Amino acid sequence: MRLDSNADAQYGSLGGMLETQAARLGDQLAVADCRRRLTYAELNEAVGVAGRAALAHGLLRGDRFAVWAPNSVEWVVATLGCVSVGGILVPVSTRLKSIEAADILRRSRPRLVFATGDFLGSNYVSLLSDMELSSPAPTVIDIRPSRAPEPGSFAAFLDTATTVSTEAHQRATSEVTSDDIADMLFTSGTTGFPKGVLAAHSQVLRGSDLYFQSIGVREGDRVLCINPLFHAFGYKGALLGSLLRGASVYFEETFDADRALELIETERISVLPAPPTVFSDLIAHPSRHRTDLSSLRAAATGGTMVPPALVRSIGSELGCETITTAYGQTEAPTIVCMTTDDRPEDISEWAGRALPGLEVRVVDDAGRPVATGEPGEILARGFIVMKGYFEDEEATAKTIDADGWLHTGDVGVFRDDGLLKITDRKKDMFIVGGLNVYPAEVEAIMSADPRIAELAIVGTSDERLGEVGAAFVVPAAGERLGPDDVIAIARERVANYKVPRYAEIVTNLPRNAAGKVVKVGLRARAAAMSGAAAESAADDTHSTPRD
Repeated sequence: MRLDSNADAQYGSLGGMLETQAARLGDQLAVADCRRRLTYAELNEAVGVAGRAALAHGLLRGDRFAVWAPNSVEWVVATLGCVSVGGILVPVSTRLKSIEAADILRRSRPRLVFATGDFLGSNYVSLLSDMELSSPAPTVIDIRPSRAPEPGSFAAFLDTATTVSTEAHQRATSEVTSDDIADMLFTSGTTGFPKGVLAAHSQVLRGSDLYFQSIGVREGDRVLCINPLFHAFGYKGALLGSLLRGASVYFEETFDADRALELIETERISVLPAPPTVFSDLIAHPSRHRTDLSSLRAAATGGTMVPPALVRSIGSELGCETITTAYGQTEAPTIVCMTTDDRPEDISEWAGRALPGLEVRVVDDAGRPVATGEPGEILARGFIVMKGYFEDEEATAKTIDADGWLHTGDVGVFRDDGLLKITDRKKDMFIVGGLNVYPAEVEAIMSADPRIAELAIVGTSDERLGEVGAAFVVPAAGERLGPDDVIAIARERVANYKVPRYAEIVTNLPRNAAGKVVKVGLRARAAAMSGAAAESAADDTHSTPRD
């Protein structure tokens, strides 16, 4: 299925886009958080200062820089400043543990790392000082806003901009082309090791623009960005999509339903892109009925299955006129998307149609297109497909074939009108609250604990998060482990969303004749565990005395 409108659209660099929007929208609010608000003109000026500071610190075209911090205006300024002079963004998830973050930083070898010294009890600046990173070690800048330019602070970093002339800055920005790599978002894979996904300026901008066009974002809209900027949904969707469409975007460090409802009312938020769990929590919140949500016009969700009842509630309870979903992956952030013209009854079942300029196929195991309504692997080809994996030609060749088709590893079916439904996954992955979890990665990290001989992790359904993990563990000889011990081991080593919700101690894992672990039976056992837990929770609820 191919939709080819707007195929000849040309996009330049991120820095050039911001300059254009600043000249056009000047005094309109561009970005805001709980501490700071910048108009388009002010954002462009701040990005210019950050770009000159990056040059002063030796950042060259094609160098990587990392950001390990929650959503903030400073995150945006630092990132766009570095990208505008040719730097390549490597966002690091604030949910990662030190061992996970260190692996990404060692392999990406950034020249600069912007980190926060205080977020949810973690000091990333301090953690970085304890890591063995690449040589030469990157310069670490504390991105927290500070008035005094103390050594290592963001203020001190910005002060160095005065050492770089306007001419040198203009020369650096003019050398950045639409084909230059703009970012390297890390994703995990079935090998168990994260891979850096390379994307160029033009494909980042075009994909973000077409996505926000599809969901109906227009100039003057006010977008609430709860999604983390280290994720494509937050960075390429909410941030860049808003700037491209002339909207204002408001950032929150973490999701808090009380705070989100307050912002929707006071800031007159009109567009909310978020995973399904955010909408579920807002609808269930006791303050919702006392909050003025009349400004909220559009909801954009995805990342996991959206229950039909939730789709109806987003419209009836939150008052959204339009609700859209989309499907993609880090290697191609938006492959298909529902639009404002699609019927509400299709949204919970179908993921959408191919973005203009993309080709999407559903094929059998031999690579032959299947008939409409028949399941097969989803393949995509076109401008949004990544340039490749960073320094990994072998993995790139396995994912993108010689004809340019990205093999997604997901299974889907087409309807006769071009809508695509995601029905299964060929890759051994599950999605927790909109975030991908690759069992091989978690298994590799947890297996480093000497108390574990071997383990297997599978996904199982969860009413609130869509899916959660379940671990089946064979203890090492002489070790006595319980389910709580397994979960504690995971909590020490991996991000919270990757931690299995359930664990079972087993004497062996089921294997086929080739010795490969067979997970079909384990998934059935995991489903039984989650079902028993749900029944227990329901019994507890029913037995609780009511006033």
